[in-house]
Amino acid sequence: MGRIPAPERRSALVEAALRVVSRRGIAQATTRAIVAEAGMSLASFHYAFESRDELIDELITTVVAREQHSVLPEPVPDGDLREILEAGLLRYVDHLRADPEHEQAMLELTQHALRSPERHPLAVAQYARYAELAAHSLEVAASHAGTTWDRPVEQVARVLVAFTDGLTLTWLVDRDDDAARAVAHAAADALSRMAEPR
Repeated sequence: MGRIPAPERRSALVEAALRVVSRRGIAQATTRAIVAEAGMSLASFHYAFESRDELIDELITTVVAREQHSVLPEPVPDGDLREILEAGLLRYVDHLRADPEHEQAMLELTQHALRSPERHPLAVAQYARYAELAAHSLEVAASHAGTTWDRPVEQVARVLVAFTDGLTLTWLVDRDDDAARAVAHAAADALSRMAEPR
């Protein structure tokens, strides 16, 4: 590993840290656990990062930057706004079910960032990104359905993020797929009432 450039070494350690946090939680994501997962030595770690905290900060920044998937990825052909919203939320449920450990890790990283003033901006950036993705998705959905939001789309986006947060945490606790789909249906219904025909 000695000849790997520092940026590649840092990236490999971030990926290893994400796997450890996803499987075992942030408390178990020690420097030793992370280097073992990456197949590196402790010396390699300290060549790339000054501390575990620096690595965790980069991990949070990395996973937030990756959140390119939108909650409402694809409009439903010939669907009305409620149907488009529900289809998007159901896709989110499928995403959650496919990789629950990743979503749990995201929640842990948010809580970790909130526990110290110097990391609080990382949590703010995380949720700003969620809101940005939600607003974009809502604009696409409204355009496809021939409707317009009756308030600033940023306000609707915050409601959508709150719905998905609640859906995520509840599903992680009870793993009740039918209940999650019922929440998606109710959320789509509530959100669609915030729009009006053009």
